[in-house]
Formats: sequence, structure tokens, C-alpha cells
Amino acid sequence: MASITIRSAVKAYGTAEVLHGVSLAARDGEFVVLVGPSGCGKSTLLRMIAGLESIIDGEIEIGDRVVNELEPKERDIAMVFQSYALYPHMTVRDNMAFALKLAKRSRDEIESEVNRAAGILDIGMLLDRYPRQLSGGQRQRVAMGRAIVRNPAVFLFDEPLSNLDAKLRVQMRSEIKALHHRLGATMIYVTHDQMEAMTMADRIVVMRSGNIEQVGTPLDIYDTPSNSFVAGFIGSPSMNLIKGVVVDADSAPALQTANGVLWPLPPLPAKYDGRSIQLGIRPEHIELTSDGIAASVRSIEPTGAETHLQLEAGDDIVVAVLGNRPKLAIGEPVSFSYDAANILLFDMETGIRLTDHQEVYPRVEAKTARD
Repeated sequence: MASITIRSAVKAYGTAEVLHGVSLAARDGEFVVLVGPSGCGKSTLLRMIAGLESIIDGEIEIGDRVVNELEPKERDIAMVFQSYALYPHMTVRDNMAFALKLAKRSRDEIESEVNRAAGILDIGMLLDRYPRQLSGGQRQRVAMGRAIVRNPAVFLFDEPLSNLDAKLRVQMRSEIKALHHRLGATMIYVTHDQMEAMTMADRIVVMRSGNIEQVGTPLDIYDTPSNSFVAGFIGSPSMNLIKGVVVDADSAPALQTANGVLWPLPPLPAKYDGRSIQLGIRPEHIELTSDGIAASVRSIEPTGAETHLQLEAGDDIVVAVLGNRPKLAIGEPVSFSYDAANILLFDMETGIRLTDHQEVYPRVEAKTARD
């Protein structure tokens, strides 16, 4: 197995630069997930590691080798694509053995490696079938088996679950994570699905517009996002981000929105008074209360275990996730509050999370107006 180190990697197509000096280190045996919106550069970065895209500037190191000039076949990597790309005229056995045959491995070695991979993926009974006789999940297992037989130092996954239905995606997430545990291999996984990132990664790399916004464990990124973009991108439903101006910072601080709604804040230094910021609060931290911020019910989405509410508070739409099944109607007036310990604050201009307020907040009751 091997670590991966990327130093100031730059990629451009003509005059359009799509990666702007990206640096990243994946430890030996680590499962790293690259996540971000479409066009952020995550698949381009993965393809540069694989050698399918050239690097304009910087270095990519796999193990103790700089691989900038090496062909893909010389990098000791295996890649699983969004498209299964199985040969339709070959059986599963032959699809999995194809790369080993090209490498002129012995027949006994090929058989041993194919059977080993089939055992790991529980597809031994499928070896004599053709791809047309397989389900989508089975085809994806075969694609992974084709990578496993090569015993690579690094596995690269480019949105491998995008073509599967929701139930099968959940199953395959668990299987890929279990595969990582069994093999102990270094894996880099690209997805736009933040739920995949949260449930599978040892560490998540959040990307935007060709830059890395934050690297950390799933819970670190969820609990302490570095900026408002990460806060809004990671989490489903996403974090509520409310824009406003701090008032009475040194006495009874609140965030005042454009239409006058007041969101209570924790104690703040006086320098915050009059500052434009964003308040972040996760939907699961919103509570319906008898006395709080006035709102009305915009939509109700029962999921079975939870109820998702969209609430209109002034000009803002606030999402709340409740663990019960409240009997509410569209348009019904309600009020809500939150524990100020769960608030995150972000600078309005830069989006950077503010950290110089108190770390442990007292309970603050919500208010709806100020004289």
C-alpha cells in the first residue's frame, strides 16, 4: 500500500485554470473522500492522480515516487469508474482476469487472484455469467473485483454509485467501506453526494472552484465547518444560514435581519456591534416552542422517523428536523427557539467561521421584536 502526497498541483485547459495549487496528503491505508459541487475539480484531481490528466505544475507522489511523468499503468493504481465499462462479450471471470492476462501472469496466478476477489465481493456464483445477466449492483461488484485482482497500492473511485437506485446505493456504501476494512488499502473516492462522504470517509476533502475549502474527519467538518460554504454543503438538510447585523453586542446580543426579526446570539465582544454576519444553526437544533421567534409553516415533509418542516420567519426560510410527528397545517403560525450553544457565526464578507466568542453558551430565549 502507499500514501499519496499532492503538492501545489495546478491544472488548466488552455487559459482556463481549473485547479489552483491544490495540496493534499492521504495517509497509507486511509479512505479519503473528495466532495463538492459539480465543476469543483474533484474528478479532475482524481484523474491527475491516476495519470489520465496531465499536471501543469506541482507534484503528485504515490508512496515514495513522484509520478508526474509516469504512465497510468506504471503508477500501481486501480480505478473504478461511474460507468462499469465491462466487456459485454466476456464472462465475469474473463472481465476480472483481463488485466492480469495482459500482464502475462500465469494461469494459476490469474485463477487464484480472480477467486480471491470473487470471495471478497461474494460474487463467486456469478463468474460464468455475462454482464447482461447481472444487476447494477452486481456489475459494480465486478468492476471493483477487476480492480482488486491487480493488488494495487491505491484504489481510485470516481462516483461509482451514481447509476444505482437509492436502496442499492446504501448497500454498496457499506460494502465499499467493508472492502476498505478488509484490504487496508489507500482509497480516494470522489462523489458529489455529501451523505456518501459523511458515512464512508476517514477524512473528507471539501472542494469548491478548484480549491480545497477544508479537510477533516466527517464529524469535525459537520460540527466545526471552516466557512459558510462548507457549513451549507455538508449536512442533509443543510444548515440554516441567516444574514443580519449584530445589535447590542455587549448587553443582549441578537442578529437583526433585514425585516427586523431578532435571532438571539451568545455573548459577544463589543467590537461585533453593527457587524454584518451570518448565523448558522443545524435543522435538528431548531425546536418548536410556545414563546420564540414567530414563524408560519411553509411545508411539512414526514419521513417516518422524522418530520422536516420549512418555516417562514420574516423573509427567511428555516428548516427544522423534528423527531416527532407534530399535527400542523400549512400556513399555521408557530414559534421556535434554539440553544445558543449550537450556533455557528460566519463573517458576511469572507464566509470564514468566527471563533472569538464564548465556546460554552448559556441558554438564550428567543425574542421576536425589540423596542
